[in-house]
Amino acid sequence: MTQSLSYRDAGVDIDAGDQLVENIKPFAKRTLRPEVLGGLGGFGALVEISKKYQNPVLVSGTDGVGTKLKLAFEWDIHHTVGIDLVAMSVNDILVQGAEPLFFLDYFACGKLDVARATDVIKGIAAGCEQSGCALIGGETAEMPGMYPEGEYDLAGFAVGVVEKSKVINGRSIRPGDVVLGLASNGAHSNGYSLIRKIIERSNPDLDAEFDGGKTLRQAVIAPTRLYVKPILAALEKFEIKGMAHITGGGLTENIPRVLPENCVAQIDAHSWPLPKLFQWLQQAGNVGQQEMYRTFNCGIGMAVIVPAEQADAAQAFLAEQGETVYLLGIIRERAGSEHQTQVA
Repeated sequence: MTQSLSYRDAGVDIDAGDQLVENIKPFAKRTLRPEVLGGLGGFGALVEISKKYQNPVLVSGTDGVGTKLKLAFEWDIHHTVGIDLVAMSVNDILVQGAEPLFFLDYFACGKLDVARATDVIKGIAAGCEQSGCALIGGETAEMPGMYPEGEYDLAGFAVGVVEKSKVINGRSIRPGDVVLGLASNGAHSNGYSLIRKIIERSNPDLDAEFDGGKTLRQAVIAPTRLYVKPILAALEKFEIKGMAHITGGGLTENIPRVLPENCVAQIDAHSWPLPKLFQWLQQAGNVGQQEMYRTFNCGIGMAVIVPAEQADAAQAFLAEQGETVYLLGIIRERAGSEHQTQVA
């Protein structure tokens, strides 16, 4: 007689999935906003839009963590990649002036390790809490044979809301405006295919003291900085004309996404110090200067464009909010078809 099979025999443990949901409930609960109706566990999550908006516009974004996850697997560090996941999406929708409202995650693996998955989702909840965004649900997919043992993949989805009259689209940017740069927390979640290649080739001592008491390993895995609360506070006080989240494509490819066709961001390469991590990457990988600017954030995680007469006050205010802020350069008239970000 053929032996009876169960889903567990096929590699899917429903009880483990249920345990994960129970583990993360208290962390998700801390992120809830008044607009959220109900808790985790339903087929869908209900969120109403606050009555404070007269003409609300929803802004959505989705992203992953990329090959930074390969280092998380190799180094068995899982509590920070969830922060990366949240930051990649909420920082993106922030540049259009949106207040992040809620976040959903997708966690996929071959075999569910409840403790590891709990660490990851605790990080997601921490990122949501830091950005005032509700973690309202997600999906945990256990798919035997789809992923190597000990590996998983992450995706995230954020929705924010902004008053239609306050959407930031960059159309009002003019020559003479000023570009401010908010410091990054490291490489964030971009350029890690190159970072991994450099580490593999140079074989450094990852646990030696590297920068300010941090090891190189800690510097490389540091989570993406969340800019939500300081920027939302600044939006109440200043005319922010445009913002660029410095992600894949670095400084030179992200800033043009918010510029009118006739404008160039002229960035002074000496206006901020290149952090030690990027100095090491450039030297160890023999990476050219322009390649650095188009691959990594090089120490600037968010660019903020303001009128010249507000630049000093905006810089001081953001510093009061806990950000390290540099005056990177100015917006000038574009000459012909030149690239819209010039770093020199």
